[in-house]
Amino acid sequence: MSTTEKIVRERSNSKCEFSGLEENLVLYTVPPKTDENSTNCVLISQHLKNQIENPETTNPEDWRGLNESMWNEHLPVQIVSWRMLARLKNHDLLDMMYLDEEALEWAKATGEGDDDEEKIIHKDSNGNILKDGDSVVLIKDLDVKGANFTAKRGAAVHNIKLVWDNAEQIEGRVEGQHIVILTQYVKKTK
Repeated sequence: MSTTEKIVRERSNSKCEFSGLEENLVLYTVPPKTDENSTNCVLISQHLKNQIENPETTNPEDWRGLNESMWNEHLPVQIVSWRMLARLKNHDLLDMMYLDEEALEWAKATGEGDDDEEKIIHKDSNGNILKDGDSVVLIKDLDVKGANFTAKRGAAVHNIKLVWDNAEQIEGRVEGQHIVILTQYVKKTK
């Protein structure tokens, strides 16, 4: 168990910070943050994490604890609470929440709460929607600027990260190098 996980488990009494469940808990780094530390992470049940990452599976009944978690003293818990309230269109609770300007910017960074036409959606070369953690394959040889190598067609890129403010870019590792890849040159794998 990492030091971060120990800190977050201690602060949450080893319970999901949204549902109070004590089983199948995972550490979740709140996007677009990438550093796994207690100021960027929440302890959440795997089931709820899956719903965050796959909006079409969201079950409002599973998020009944938001009316408590929105008041949590820890900012990453507030951020996820805001995003889920926005997704569920619970404007009564959203109107009660206060986030300072910087926190609100973090909360809105993934496009949750935006109108659908304003959301940034990442799609591969075939029009499939990409999500953080997906695996893709390169469909073209790509010269990698600054790294002096060519990422070959057919190379698999696992556990991609979406560039939250640009629908045409993702990040991933190719040949041990962390690079930015244009979505038009990748195909999602199952």
